[in-house]
Amino acid sequence: MHDLFFGYGIAHTILLLAFVIGGGLYLGRFKVKGISLGSTWVLFLGILMGHLGFGADLDVLHFVKEFGLILFVFSIGLQVGPGFFHSFKQGGVKMNALAVMNILLAVGVAYAISAISGEDLKTMVGVMSGAVTNTPGLGAAQQTYMDVAVAGGSSTLAAGQASEKLASAYAVAYPIGVIGVIAVIVLFKAIFRIDHKKELEALTSQESTVEKARRMHVEVDNPAIFGKCLTDVIHQFGGEFVVSRVMKGEEILFPSADIILEKGDKLLIVTSQKEVDRTRIIFGKEIPMHLQDWQVKDHNMVTRRIVVTQSKLTGKKLKELLFRSAYDVSVTRVVRAGVELVAGPDLYIQMGDSLVCVGTEKNIEQVARVVGNSNAALNKPNLVPIFLGIVVGVIFGSIPIRFPGIPQAIKLGLAGGPLIIAILLGHWGPKYKITTYTTASANLMIREIGISLFLAAVGIGAGGEFWSSIVGGGYWWILYGACITIIPLCITFVVARLVAKLNFYQICGLISGSCTNPPVLAFSQGMYGSDYTSVNYATVYPLSMFMRVLVAQLLILVAMA
Repeated sequence: MHDLFFGYGIAHTILLLAFVIGGGLYLGRFKVKGISLGSTWVLFLGILMGHLGFGADLDVLHFVKEFGLILFVFSIGLQVGPGFFHSFKQGGVKMNALAVMNILLAVGVAYAISAISGEDLKTMVGVMSGAVTNTPGLGAAQQTYMDVAVAGGSSTLAAGQASEKLASAYAVAYPIGVIGVIAVIVLFKAIFRIDHKKELEALTSQESTVEKARRMHVEVDNPAIFGKCLTDVIHQFGGEFVVSRVMKGEEILFPSADIILEKGDKLLIVTSQKEVDRTRIIFGKEIPMHLQDWQVKDHNMVTRRIVVTQSKLTGKKLKELLFRSAYDVSVTRVVRAGVELVAGPDLYIQMGDSLVCVGTEKNIEQVARVVGNSNAALNKPNLVPIFLGIVVGVIFGSIPIRFPGIPQAIKLGLAGGPLIIAILLGHWGPKYKITTYTTASANLMIREIGISLFLAAVGIGAGGEFWSSIVGGGYWWILYGACITIIPLCITFVVARLVAKLNFYQICGLISGSCTNPPVLAFSQGMYGSDYTSVNYATVYPLSMFMRVLVAQLLILVAMA
């Protein structure tokens, strides 16, 4: 039993990791004024246990740390992948440019502090990762440090122990990375005299729904389409719209492909905001009708939502399924990840999509059997793409990439490689018939297990030298971390508000996303009461995560050149 609690065997390591993770997550439940460090308590408890003399086999710790990091970043990549490239549209370029500016400013401040104070630049990378609360950046920096050190002749053990100083610096700077960002938001809200209620009203009034579905009630008034069948009109004019139902006089008809459009016909159309004007030009003017007008008069047709649970349908275009011609069922919208998309003919379907169908009850039942419509099927995890994606990600992350002026080739490593491959899988997977769907709870489970394993291993490994590092001058890391957190954010806030003219909620999302800082996101949502912040957080998060990982590695290479 002594070896179980105080030894270095596998059983002891598992026991120690489980205690650190369980205890840390329990402590993360407690909040102070609505703020919690969450899973970061796992790191702090691991440091405490390491400081008290509880150790573990270093090879096992190294494996746990790297595998946990891979699970964490891969689950993030799968989550943000479907919206990654779309985030650069509709104002996303401006938001991401500001996020990159914030990241580069943090790098500049860290480099300047190292040059002025004489602090080791490698240590400053750990401080910077903590100051911006970016755990994958820390993992990537540690791995790059070890790769370069081993290539230079150091043993794996010595390189691993030396890299733990980065984790100590990270842990010291992390709290200020949370508190400092919140302080900047509160301070600048006061400086600019921002009324968040008015900001919310303004944002709501100008909210763009470009990519979301929009219903239109239109009366046919274009002589160019009088007497033409719907198929010919669609073929001639194209466009991102779906005719859901047609009203001729008092009769409501299902819009079959050969239905003839006449002057005065009323159409219920689903389209996107950007296609509204074009749809008016094609068909005619909008008329004051409501959805209830169609529902009251439509006795034969029903509207139902069915779920795609047949993995073999992933990657097929909606027009390939022939719902309208074969079953007399029209798909008007596709709901994906809570967002309503226009059911255009070229839209790729993926497992987990909800299809809003219009047709008779009998015909919709037939379509439901084709797509699956079994919620139980969604609960079955698709592990093959995950682990094959990790294989490709590890290989991709191990490919050396050379930059001019840097003697040592850079590798995306076990953080960057899987992250990029997961993003690409999440975005392109459905097109190439790769089922990447996982439920939100399953994705969150993988992510939390991964980050908990990583933080526990890092904390236990760094705990032995943590206190001596603080006493030996590490207390300066708190000040350095505050500078790296606050200075770039102040500049970014001013530029975003005065130059880019961003709304307060957009800035909150920008700041929390560019710092990859979920506690700040939770604070701004809870304090100011809006989900708009999370939309902008998601807009800049993928690129910010990638950039944080990349610049951490680059700084390590510069420091060891």
